[in-house]
Amino acid sequence: MSAVPDPLSGLEAALSQAAKLLAEQPRLAEAQTDEILKVLPEQPNALLLNALAKAKQGHLAPAEKVLLRLRTLRPQWFAVHLELGQLYRRMGMGDKALAALRESVALKADSPKAWLAIADIHSANGDAVAADAAYAMQLRHSDGNPRLLAAAAAMSENDIPVAERALKDYLQENPTDVAAIRMLAEVAARLGRDQDAELLLERCLELSPGFNFARQNYAYILNRNNRFAKVLEQTEILLQGEPRNMSYRNLKAVALGKIGDFDAAIALYEEVLAEHPGYSRIWHSYGHTLKTAGRTDAAVAAYRRSIAIEPHYGEAYWSLANLKTFRFTDDDVAAMDAQIARADLGEEDRFHFDFALGKALEDRREFEPSFRHYDEGNRRRKSLIQYNADRNTLKLRQNQRLFDAEFFRKRSHYGVADADPIFILGMPRAGSTLLEQILSSHSQVEGTMELPDVISVTKDLYRRQSDAASSTYYPMLGAMSAEQSDAYARRYLDNTRIQRRTDAQFFIDKMPNNYAHVALIQLMLPNAKIIDARRHPLACCFSNFKQHFARGQNFSYGLDDIGRYYRDYVELMAHFDAVLPGRICRVHYENMVQDTESEVRRVLAYCGLPFEEGCLRFFENDRPVRTASSEQVRQPIYKEGVDHWRHFETWLGPLKDALGPVLEQYPEVPVFQKIALQHQRKGE
Repeated sequence: MSAVPDPLSGLEAALSQAAKLLAEQPRLAEAQTDEILKVLPEQPNALLLNALAKAKQGHLAPAEKVLLRLRTLRPQWFAVHLELGQLYRRMGMGDKALAALRESVALKADSPKAWLAIADIHSANGDAVAADAAYAMQLRHSDGNPRLLAAAAAMSENDIPVAERALKDYLQENPTDVAAIRMLAEVAARLGRDQDAELLLERCLELSPGFNFARQNYAYILNRNNRFAKVLEQTEILLQGEPRNMSYRNLKAVALGKIGDFDAAIALYEEVLAEHPGYSRIWHSYGHTLKTAGRTDAAVAAYRRSIAIEPHYGEAYWSLANLKTFRFTDDDVAAMDAQIARADLGEEDRFHFDFALGKALEDRREFEPSFRHYDEGNRRRKSLIQYNADRNTLKLRQNQRLFDAEFFRKRSHYGVADADPIFILGMPRAGSTLLEQILSSHSQVEGTMELPDVISVTKDLYRRQSDAASSTYYPMLGAMSAEQSDAYARRYLDNTRIQRRTDAQFFIDKMPNNYAHVALIQLMLPNAKIIDARRHPLACCFSNFKQHFARGQNFSYGLDDIGRYYRDYVELMAHFDAVLPGRICRVHYENMVQDTESEVRRVLAYCGLPFEEGCLRFFENDRPVRTASSEQVRQPIYKEGVDHWRHFETWLGPLKDALGPVLEQYPEVPVFQKIALQHQRKGE
């Protein structure tokens, strides 16, 4: 009697054969699984192999159709979501890929393949922090050195002290393990010790020049610290090995935009997006570059494309609002309301929607709900940062105490003679971009951006000080020699040269925060011009309150904090007026708006420049503008906006209280109390 055939045994054999054919003969694998599916149309393994075979042959849309069907049949099957995520990556649909991969790790958190794919997508989007976190998860669940896996586990749980201790102990015994060095660099970066991270990654690449993940980390750190020329060097090395790598090209485009090579940056973004159109964050970065280059309509289209791909992406809506001249439609407002009502919306998306809705409702003259959204957005943002107004006051009073007239008299020989820079500083949102646009319309002056190079010098000085208890670099200025001040000045001039695009004699550095570094500027560049852009306290401070800054202005998320910051700034500048008389040119925004020609002539005379009519037609200057006011300064002066804050005056009580006499006496400056000896006894 013959045996009864086992149908399950036959199915397993057929599936096994299809799996073997998949790698080298995907067409035959597809045919084999087609035969199985004729008999068992919902057989899950056959469907999965069929989809993989189709994808292997480049038939991506048919493969997606099969995987979506399989996902409906087996929604809890990890492998379906993983393969769907990988397929969407190939199709250039980054946000769909990320969603599918997140589903996969939700079902199977220990998949190194899924975590690595997630890390790659975050890297392509330029999100180095998220990429590193995903990479830590990938390493945590890989088969590898148990001590490194333990460190990776600590990092994935954000237990940084444990991870740092474990890695340092391990590297004492294994000083050339590049994987451990890279992980320690990531720890340093998370702690904000970028200089340490940079040195560790340089060591990593010295030991293993082909360690591309470390090189990419290195490029990210360089980019974060505004070392754009070196970023381009590193991306070129990476692209030599992988010329079509999306992450590398995206990072290169970012760096090109930062040095002002917008045509090259735009071309590179367009090349990447033509191949990978489904990445909302790259469309968003592309929009920023178009905006800066003055291509507003194209920027709006790019931001909208980002939103279409990822409707809950609040920052893209804020970017539209941040164009200032843009107006949201009723449909836009309804879409934002729907998103912000979601219980699962992330905190960062939520506060971006609040800022965007505040702007939309302000434009509709619905001031009370507009203020509520601004207030809520600021409250949420403030909960995620650290800022101490008392510490800022103490720091700036230490500045006054140390840098008096005698200090500068003894160092009158410090610095280099170059007079190229024109520093425009003060509070953000005080009219500095308008001033820059006016001055850069002069034939002898080039506009650049908010250059980070003075602050870079301050960070270096802070690292060099011996007093670990000091919270500022200011004591180091007292110990700095004339030779050191010359060296820092040359470093500043050399590092800013990459931003120069013309042969104009002068260039503008409009970093507003440089007001806290006037003493350093004076020691390095005593012939440079310094212009203090000042605006009515309520107009300026409320404009800061409405603005979400990407980073660097942590004082701006509370009315009391903003008022105190403005008051401290006015006090410090009054000090420098006293100890360096005539050194700083103050320009009040209201005067510039009211009598533009007289103010322009006065500022040009201070800069030693002849008057040119082009400065009055600054709105015809098509240079790139890299600040929130970029669209406003491409139009004639808008006088009606001077007192716009009055629509919100009902809610500005805490701001008025914090400003005190600075508000009451504006534009005059109160007589601030001298810093008494008790401040020194308190350790200020």
